[in-house]
Amino acid sequence: MQTTVGEWSILLKGNLEGDASGIITHPAKIEEAGEGAISFIASNKYKHFAYTTRASALIVGNDFEAEKEIHAALIRVEQPYLSFTQVLGKFNRLFDDLIGTEEPTFIHDSASIGSDAYIGAFSYIGKNAELGDNVKIFPHVFIGENSIVDDGSILFSGVKVYPGSIIGKSCVIHSGAVIGSDGFGFVPQPDRSYLKVPQLGNVVIEEDVEIGANTTIDRATMGSTRVHKGTKLDNLVHVAHNVEIGAQTVIAAQTGISGSTRIGNHCMIGGQVGFVGHIEIADESRINAQSGVSKSIREPGKAWNGAPAFEYTASLRSQSVFRNLPDLEKRMRQLERLK
Repeated sequence: MQTTVGEWSILLKGNLEGDASGIITHPAKIEEAGEGAISFIASNKYKHFAYTTRASALIVGNDFEAEKEIHAALIRVEQPYLSFTQVLGKFNRLFDDLIGTEEPTFIHDSASIGSDAYIGAFSYIGKNAELGDNVKIFPHVFIGENSIVDDGSILFSGVKVYPGSIIGKSCVIHSGAVIGSDGFGFVPQPDRSYLKVPQLGNVVIEEDVEIGANTTIDRATMGSTRVHKGTKLDNLVHVAHNVEIGAQTVIAAQTGISGSTRIGNHCMIGGQVGFVGHIEIADESRINAQSGVSKSIREPGKAWNGAPAFEYTASLRSQSVFRNLPDLEKRMRQLERLK
């Protein structure tokens, strides 16, 4: 892929300072960039590289002030990191040429495959499964009967999609993820053994969702476990049966969400957060890593921390008091001796 600096400035709706005719062939880290590279500066921490980089173009903020001469042409934008992400997206065409079916594979006669799809070797496409246009199914993927994978979605090697699951448009599911496994439902019996509760529902993943490697999303007992549009799940996240995750929410690795919990829209959840079941988390909640959420969060837009989790600034004050407990105890004993 070869473009010019001027074309990138137009695409990014930026203001160009420098030679518009420079050739751009690839993106690169600013400290490693050479001729033909486009890079960016989103933090003053990396500003010093602007004077030494050999990149042909740099994406910088509108408030960037050069203190020395810079070799690269500058493209000034409102949000450099966002703009460079768009650049990476334009260069990310690794799978465009993957079309057709490799052998051996199993595709049931009743399955429907859209145009320009790719089916990798050793994949299994079950009875009445539906794959949309431009779907990419990498080797060793299992798609159970009556499942749907909509247009433009990518399933990397080793993904397992249980029967009846629905995956929307433009989703990305990374290796080892399991969609639609049984929810964890067992009823204790008088003899202290456990009777399995049949899991008759499914999983619905809406469009533009990304699911990390080895993440598991359990099918509902009845109804659907649902992940709404634009949500991103990291590696090793567990979503239990009948959970609902709102739109444009991000969840970091090793988080576990117990059954029937509902998480709102635009939430940000750190790594190793645990949620008990049957609670609701308000829109735009921000939950710090390793927090334990044991009750519903009703007020939107607040930050939370700790186990059990409580309001973020209050938790920091409590931590400060806790660190000072030895000194406080010493002072109390001194006061008691003065009595």
